[in-house]
Amino acid sequence: MHYDTVITGGRWFDGTGAPSARRNIGVRDGRVATITPEPLDTTGAEVIDATGRWVIPGIIDIHTHYDVEILCEPELSESLRHGVTTVMLGSCSLSTVYLDNVDAGDIFGRVEAIPRRYVIEHLDAARSWTNPAEYVAELDRRNLGPNVAAFMGHSDMRAATMGLDRATRKDVRPSAAELARMESMLNEALDEGFVGMSSQQLLFDKLDGDVCRSRTLPSTYAKPRELRRLNAILRRRNKILQSGPDIKNPLSVVSQLATSLGVGRPRLKTSLLSAADIKAIPPVIHLMDRLARVVNALGGDFRWQHLPVPFEVYADGISLVVFEEFGAGAAALHLQDEIERNALMRDEDYRRRFREDYDQKFGPRVWHRDFFDAEIVACPDQTVVGKSFGQVGLDRGGLHPVDAFLDLVVEHGEKLRWRTTISNHRPEVLRKLARSETVQMGFSDAGAHLRNMAFYNSGLRLLRHVQEAEKRGSPFMSVERAVHRLTGELGSWYGIDAGTLREGDRADLVVIDPAKLDASLDRYAEHPVQSYGGLSRMVNRNDETVSAVLVAGRFAFGAGRPAPALGKQKFGRFLRAGQQARSLTPA
Repeated sequence: MHYDTVITGGRWFDGTGAPSARRNIGVRDGRVATITPEPLDTTGAEVIDATGRWVIPGIIDIHTHYDVEILCEPELSESLRHGVTTVMLGSCSLSTVYLDNVDAGDIFGRVEAIPRRYVIEHLDAARSWTNPAEYVAELDRRNLGPNVAAFMGHSDMRAATMGLDRATRKDVRPSAAELARMESMLNEALDEGFVGMSSQQLLFDKLDGDVCRSRTLPSTYAKPRELRRLNAILRRRNKILQSGPDIKNPLSVVSQLATSLGVGRPRLKTSLLSAADIKAIPPVIHLMDRLARVVNALGGDFRWQHLPVPFEVYADGISLVVFEEFGAGAAALHLQDEIERNALMRDEDYRRRFREDYDQKFGPRVWHRDFFDAEIVACPDQTVVGKSFGQVGLDRGGLHPVDAFLDLVVEHGEKLRWRTTISNHRPEVLRKLARSETVQMGFSDAGAHLRNMAFYNSGLRLLRHVQEAEKRGSPFMSVERAVHRLTGELGSWYGIDAGTLREGDRADLVVIDPAKLDASLDRYAEHPVQSYGGLSRMVNRNDETVSAVLVAGRFAFGAGRPAPALGKQKFGRFLRAGQQARSLTPA
């Protein structure tokens, strides 16, 4: 048999959790043709020597916000270079299927920290669709790098049906015709192979623009009846609800967990944001795991999404989404004009309110509100670099940490750059979550919060954690199980044809040098996004870790370099839920 590509001598993982083995892999016509311990005929084939390396199925990223970037830079190279060969669009109730372009700018701009101007510009340039079928056709016309699957966004449907203004008013409910229209929209999306619907109830995601500025997402205004009607479609069609609860309301969390149950109705596959070991409330992660286990024991099909690495964030000045969760922070971010914002931050009454919010250390929240745990990494005033805001306050005569922070923001604006870790800081808890059957590996937020975070290589970092524990003689999970959690487990649960590397499977695969699963994965890096006016985005650069990435059997990326055809030719495709997906039984 002749092959297009032959991968020789690698440690092969099939993505099901079965034992790995040293194998040679022959690829032909975009599929895995042969997996064997015997030598293969390499005549006319491209040969990849994988001796001493791992060969795994392409990683699946279940939570991205590439909905705009895929229209202007469809190669999505920041994910592809780290072995991600399938990405999921439409998270957090946000998609661009039906939504007006300006409304999309208002929704994506502030919530996901993607410049509003470029959201609108790229949608204006790309828009050729009015429904899911045309949207999928447009994606399939693009020169995709990885494969793509998608959720239908609840906020997309709601704003397109009601108008963004009416969709974000507490006193307005959809008419019977409008609710029927949303149901029709969702059914149309599911007909085209969308994996389900994403919704969002979190109340500190705020809109951009002028008309509806600082209101929460449209989906947060939906009443129980609307949610039940849309969820009923997902139940009936065995599709997935992705959502996020209002973390300030414990009943919201319990309600969303209970939504998965099938008492007197079909159960609802539910993926909820997110299982995070939050510094602000350390015990809550253990409660989340227990609650999920109870729901699944009662017949639910529930998973928490989980980022398997420390959640380290960076900020320029006050531009960070965690400030949206309390009144004083949201008041500053509401103001678009820098002069107005600085005047507010100088005001002593405002500072008093900020200090009061900061000093409230109890109650549901994401940020632990500790400026002693926030390191300044760049500032025109070099004397403060490397210090915390708390320490700067002490150095300046015992200033409250809030005043030290606001003084520096007013003086230096976005030239002040700092970082903190808000969750997933305890390795022992990360190990426990990595094993938990109630969580899914994901939540990278790839394509969003461009100046705040970079988790494009989070899958590789999980593999490093597993390998290092194994080397120490204290393994918490096999490498086979870790690969399965990043690949086949996700492909099976979401019903897409991805995540396994067996004969007959599509040849989406990654060759990894395990010796380079090292400190390079933590290296800070930035790279400009040309389509966003050259905005410098936080990225990951560990070029020696991934030797080769193949999508549909074609070399797409490797050793830090894209294939010459990447971005010029099509590699990936739109993956329709329920088509050609195999049912997996992990070994």
